[in-house]
Amino acid sequence: MTLKITPLRDELSFGARIYGVTEEALEDPGARDDILQAFEERGLIVFADVEPVNRLQVALSGIFGPLKEHPVDAVDLVDPDFMLGAIRIDSDPSYADLVEIDGKPYSSWLPWHFDHCYNNELNRAGVLRAVEITPNGGQTCFFDGIELYRQLAPELRERIEGCSVLYSLDMQPDHIRFGRPANFRVLQVDPKQLEILEQAKVFPRAIHPAVWTRDSGEKVLHLSPWMAEGIEGRENAEGDALLEEVAREIIRIAEAGAYVHDWEPTDMLIWDNWRMLHRVTGCTPPHPRSIYRTTIKGDYGLGRFENDVQGRYRELERTV
Repeated sequence: MTLKITPLRDELSFGARIYGVTEEALEDPGARDDILQAFEERGLIVFADVEPVNRLQVALSGIFGPLKEHPVDAVDLVDPDFMLGAIRIDSDPSYADLVEIDGKPYSSWLPWHFDHCYNNELNRAGVLRAVEITPNGGQTCFFDGIELYRQLAPELRERIEGCSVLYSLDMQPDHIRFGRPANFRVLQVDPKQLEILEQAKVFPRAIHPAVWTRDSGEKVLHLSPWMAEGIEGRENAEGDALLEEVAREIIRIAEAGAYVHDWEPTDMLIWDNWRMLHRVTGCTPPHPRSIYRTTIKGDYGLGRFENDVQGRYRELERTV
């Protein structure tokens, strides 16, 4: 089977778009190898013009490894008997988080982050498919940590390299400490956030390096402003000031050069969670938004829980 692989944009150092993915194509070892190579080299793949069905999402996810169960109890599962560990990310403005930025209300808004930063293990990747698209907003934005490291000012890079960052499971938008938008306020909190906050009370804080080095030799600035609580061993005014400065620079660089994905029903998308940051632009109420996500198992081996607490990440015994 022949796949067509192109860059997302010529000026981007990351990202690829692949056409021709079907269940039949995925049975071809050569096609699977081409997809894996594009993923390793480019960090983000948009699979365009695919059949928008669960079966294909499961088959596509299986190329990258077994699926993994989400560590947050409050998430909604899609179909535990078929899409193992797959979650449904719904945002209905009638009950979901609503924030206001510069006087405009948004639902579905999420700040820059990498997934599961609050866990000791980092999943390898996530596969997304939009099942309900809003007519206004709701784009998913991506930026590469390799490029972030290259673009960060050398003086600031030197100060943050070697630091490890503490993260918690507290996802409430009103609790954002670093890189908080200006003119920002929370209008409504999703009840699920309160469930997550209860889980956060017994979930240990996770620690991840701000910079790490891939086997290929590239350094990755991998710092999530969202859910960050401070720098390990420097939870003081000086450490917080450094983390805030780096978070602001990450947001500035990412916003200037991000790949912004406008969803179509026939898109599926995967990103390397060990190197990419992403965020979600807000939707204008009252339009809902719904995404199906499968999570690919894996770990880069550099994360840990505070005070040597053992991992709590639940494994799925079955694989795709």
